[in-house]
Amino acid sequence: MNRKSLIRPVIACALLACGIALAATDPHSHPVVLLDAWFNSQKHPDASGKQVYFHYKWDDEADSGYSVLGQIFRSLGAEIETLYTEPTAAELDKAQVYIIVSPDIPVKNPKPHYMTAGDATQIEDWVHRGGVLMIMENDPANADIDHTNLLAEKFGIHYNSVLRNRVEADKFETGKVVIPADGPIFQHTHTAFMKEICTITVQSPATAQLRDHGDVLMATAKYGAGMVYATVDPWLYNEYTNGHRLTPEYDNLAAGQELARWILAQVPVHRRP
Repeated sequence: MNRKSLIRPVIACALLACGIALAATDPHSHPVVLLDAWFNSQKHPDASGKQVYFHYKWDDEADSGYSVLGQIFRSLGAEIETLYTEPTAAELDKAQVYIIVSPDIPVKNPKPHYMTAGDATQIEDWVHRGGVLMIMENDPANADIDHTNLLAEKFGIHYNSVLRNRVEADKFETGKVVIPADGPIFQHTHTAFMKEICTITVQSPATAQLRDHGDVLMATAKYGAGMVYATVDPWLYNEYTNGHRLTPEYDNLAAGQELARWILAQVPVHRRP
């Protein structure tokens, strides 16, 4: 039995331990969570030499992937899909949730697809009609912030091109972020790990949802019939949720479960399948 086949039952047990029941949402409602693979379209060769998408992708089971996050959404009754092309209205209308993670810069992808004003307008319109948007940025050395702000600023969210939480080797404490149980998203306190992040500045209609040492690290914005969640790190990828890398005090997995449940709850009734 290979390592990947061992990981699946371990993660399944961990999800159940976090209180996630299969099809925990309405069994007749299966919202589609659409993961971007256009603004982040990184590829690398697989074992056969074929170029394949990786890095924050549902089917990437390595530390770099979002396969665990995908399992969380599926355990809550959602379907997960990937968008490999630009986000047109027709494509977005097939989904209830759209996730953009760490958009490419040339050092990560020699031919990045930058956010355009047209892209931002398409996504803005979709949110206004009831879409739920998640933007999970990164630090300026690892992701495009300037073009992403074309979209984020439509909702009162501005990503600051700064670097915080630099972590050397296994000195995890410099990436420690305590998430209190005092907001609409998280009902339990969590100790999260967020390594090398930017920060957010908010103005109406956005609201800060997580502050750490005076900096905003998470924000939300109610916009028309829809909702936007923005954060400063892709902090729920496998490396920080599969239990192999971090020490036990960090519970990104449990925090991710709460976030995913809240995200699905934001889908308005008229947008549910």
